[in-house]
Amino acid sequence: MVLILLAVGVWFALPHLSGLLGFAKEETGTPESLPPAAYRASSEAGEHPAAAAFDGFNNRYWAPEKAGDGVGEYLEADFAQPVRMMKIVVFSGTSARKDEFLTQGRPARITVELTSRDGEKSSRMLRLRDQAGQQTFDVRGSGTVRARITVDAAYGSGEDRRTAVAEVEFFGRRE
Repeated sequence: MVLILLAVGVWFALPHLSGLLGFAKEETGTPESLPPAAYRASSEAGEHPAAAAFDGFNNRYWAPEKAGDGVGEYLEADFAQPVRMMKIVVFSGTSARKDEFLTQGRPARITVELTSRDGEKSSRMLRLRDQAGQQTFDVRGSGTVRARITVDAAYGSGEDRRTAVAEVEFFGRRE
């Protein structure tokens, strides 16, 4: 009798198990890399285009056309299909190497704005440390088709320096 009840319980629970297992994978699994299909910037300094911030190398960088603190300048990335954004990795400055890192300005604070497929926007302000290397942030959004990273403040800015971003990487799941 117990086995029959157990078998009936499993039978009725099967349709719901896949949803529970998918939720568990979503929350505990390793997010995958989500390279953008297209990218652009508010402006670009000659040899430092927006593409350099999304090329997978942290020794090339994007910098805005005008020197200074770069406040209001942005990078924008589009995804070919909607994604579930989970994490953003930023390498600020010109390089992940300490000796090259300090040669230009670096973002101190950025705003990440995610746009979903239905046009809904959500944003989050992030504070970056003034140090070379990878900085990882939890930034979540469902159905994300575009991400914009706007510079709000900078370290080491000056009239002859540009605020630089070496690399931006997105992680999550394809929907």
